[in-house]
Amino acid sequence: MFYYVLKYVLLGPLLRLLFRPRIEGLEHIPADGAAIVAGNHLSFSDHFLMPAIIRRRITFLAKAEYFTGPGIKGRLTATFFRSAGQIPVDRSGKEAGQAAIREGLGVLGKGELLGIYPEGTRSHDGRLYKGKVGVAVMAVRAGVPVVPCAMVGTFEIQPPGQKIPKIKQVTIRFGEPLDFSRYAGLENQKAAIRAVTDEIMYAILELSGQEYVDRYAAEVKAEEAARTAPKRFPRLRR
Repeated sequence: MFYYVLKYVLLGPLLRLLFRPRIEGLEHIPADGAAIVAGNHLSFSDHFLMPAIIRRRITFLAKAEYFTGPGIKGRLTATFFRSAGQIPVDRSGKEAGQAAIREGLGVLGKGELLGIYPEGTRSHDGRLYKGKVGVAVMAVRAGVPVVPCAMVGTFEIQPPGQKIPKIKQVTIRFGEPLDFSRYAGLENQKAAIRAVTDEIMYAILELSGQEYVDRYAAEVKAEEAARTAPKRFPRLRR
């Protein structure tokens, strides 16, 4: 219930008023039935802008850190994300990917829309990075279409580290649904799943016009953080 209050009364109208989103291809979102909406991820604002303009309820897999913050602020944040239809997923450890797939398949099994960012994390520089294969596994195993989505301009209004977004128009584009029924039964074959993932990422790239990097965003972030970290020199013994 609170999801629809946020969408149609509290947050949705405010977001539409402030950012005046230009929406293209909204007709590609199925009117009913299970489907995956797979998009690029440029900004914290993406979590709210896309759901605000989709007519149906959409559930996103979100990092568990949004639900485990300390104190009153942490509890309020967790309550807000749950009310907004977000499902916490622990991204650490070997079972993290399987847990996300189980949660996503549960949403699809109920005939609902599932939102996912195949890059696995926000882009730190505005480029589009290599997609993780979980989205392909879910699409093939559940036998559902994937609607590619591109957020354009959200990196400029709220890049990583900026708490308050700039008030500026953004564009949200949806592409034609991608059908992967030809891969039925091949969700355990690495080559097939990689091919599905790459097709999804190419469709997002066509919509967004971003520069593409054939590496995982998390790896590049870690390397850049290591390069910029202050060097520690061993203390000399007297």
